Amino acid sequence: MQKPSIRMFSKSNKVFPYIFLAVLAIFTVLLGTSIGTVYVPFSTIIHIITANIIPSVPADAIDSMYENIVWNIRLPRVLLSGLVGASLAISGAAFQGLLRNPLADPYTLGVSSGASVGAVITIFFGLTLPLLGPFTLPVFSILASFITIFIVLYFAQRIDRAMRVETIILTGVIFSSFLGALISLMIALTGDELRQIIGWLLGSVSMRGWDHIKIIIPFFLVGSILLTLHAKELNAMSFGEEQAKHLGVNVERKKMSILIAGSILTGAAVAVSGTIGFVGLVIPHFVRILWGPNHVHLLPLSAIAGGSFLILADLVSRMIIAPSELPIGVITALIGAPVFAVILIQRRKKLGGEKGS
Repeated sequence: MQKPSIRMFSKSNKVFPYIFLAVLAIFTVLLGTSIGTVYVPFSTIIHIITANIIPSVPADAIDSMYENIVWNIRLPRVLLSGLVGASLAISGAAFQGLLRNPLADPYTLGVSSGASVGAVITIFFGLTLPLLGPFTLPVFSILASFITIFIVLYFAQRIDRAMRVETIILTGVIFSSFLGALISLMIALTGDELRQIIGWLLGSVSMRGWDHIKIIIPFFLVGSILLTLHAKELNAMSFGEEQAKHLGVNVERKKMSILIAGSILTGAAVAVSGTIGFVGLVIPHFVRILWGPNHVHLLPLSAIAGGSFLILADLVSRMIIAPSELPIGVITALIGAPVFAVILIQRRKKLGGEKGS
């Protein structure tokens, strides 16, 4: 039986994907910041950003209305969309490689459901801690996501000390179902908070500011760095756990590190934006098809592509029924579900063709 191979980048195409996606990311940031009820030219956006970052750049010529729209309203929302999309995409790529399952995504292990339970409990009981104030909800969401992953891993280890992939997936599905039932129960019992809970669960980056970016950035950096450091181990584990052990990988320890890093990214993303599906499912597929399964490149490229995708999805959610907005989770589902269905059909045809030959 022929073993799968990790296609490495050739010298000629090693840099192109990074340049292409970096240019795309910059363009989407400018586009998302530019378009709205009031159009702001790209040159004005660049001037405002430069003036706020570099004190020596004169800001006298900038219209105060444009500066308020760009710096205080649109830019933090666009950057938050990018960070959430990058977090979900890179963790999705890592989970798919670790679990060797194309259906794996950041929500496979119940992390999203755990974070959602933390948020819904905060809204349901109207919890506000004196030191946290309005940030009680995201903090509780992150804590709930961490508790969930540790409980899932604990039960998976109790069931199977080797913590095989199948056991982890099954345990995650069981906990997702249980936590989903708790959320449904709280929604059924709630009153005036129903609209707020439903809106949060559908996913949105509306009315988010720089403070939310400050919340997600530390978790994004820690999680992304941890996953990037484990890229070669993910390559080894994509051949199977036994093969990875023969290659000298401490499978149990590395698996735990990757799961925790992915959960940190997912928990932080869900905490600030709510439940946004299909980003971590579809984006890694596209990147893998275009530039190969080598996680050394797949992880960072997925992060950049995921951030750009969610910025565009948020732009569509703002403009499609303007001046009202759709939840961004609705847009990603409408785009992601049919695209993923096409990917699965093509994959099944390919596998069927290989078996027939």
